[in-house]
Amino acid sequence: MSINPALSLVDAHCHLNFTDFDNDRILVIERARGIGISRILIPAIDLVTSRSALKFASQFPEVFAAVGVHPNSGMTWTKETLSEIKLMADETKVVAIGEIGLDYYRDHTPKEVQRKILIQQLELAADLGLPVIIHNRDATDDIVDILRDWYVTLKRIGSKLVNYPGEMHSYSAGLDTARMMVDLNFKLGITGPVTFRNSQLLQSVVISLPLESLLLETDAPYLTPDPYRGKRNEPANVRIVAEKIAELKNCSPGLVAKITTESADQLFDWRVMH
Repeated sequence: MSINPALSLVDAHCHLNFTDFDNDRILVIERARGIGISRILIPAIDLVTSRSALKFASQFPEVFAAVGVHPNSGMTWTKETLSEIKLMADETKVVAIGEIGLDYYRDHTPKEVQRKILIQQLELAADLGLPVIIHNRDATDDIVDILRDWYVTLKRIGSKLVNYPGEMHSYSAGLDTARMMVDLNFKLGITGPVTFRNSQLLQSVVISLPLESLLLETDAPYLTPDPYRGKRNEPANVRIVAEKIAELKNCSPGLVAKITTESADQLFDWRVMH
């Protein structure tokens, strides 16, 4: 069973500004429109990609941007970086701070530097009232501790982010952690690996959690779902992720599209004005 193109879908995480799309970006967006994608969110990994995310968000009505510095780009951080992120975050099509977080799998940035940068960007998000997009690779314990402390701060200051603080991008940790993050009102981004035969852990998370706690992502050009694994990913493939979630949860793809789009709308607000 496939999704009716009349239904609205959201790709909540797509690096559409990467050079992989330089030759056919417009065609990629047209294919996304053709299968009913109403919103595409481009996350940044550094200041350069923050600017390019904003550039493409200004060119295409369905494209929005997040700004921030990824942990693997942490060595680009200077004393001016935070103020530059803050300035860009004031643009009307910026709907989140991200992609930020911790990555202990790769050794591009010392762990203590990653943690410091993450905390500064979380504080900025709280000041601006913008949700966060969290990258986590092999750093679950530290991520949970930092986000739990941040959430306590949000409650203390009466932030509107208490209800919609952010999303865990391309979720890959276990069910216990997933439940902890959902208890903190975080959404879990589900990407192409949910379609892989060896992804029983991720599939069990999807089966066990409410549909309302999930978002659809491609992480294009990466994490291409079956049956296109090994090829460049693109936003139109978010349909395949939705259909797999529907299969796992024994519901219609249309319901997955409806609920995940509503969740993305609530989280990112797609605000016209800040």
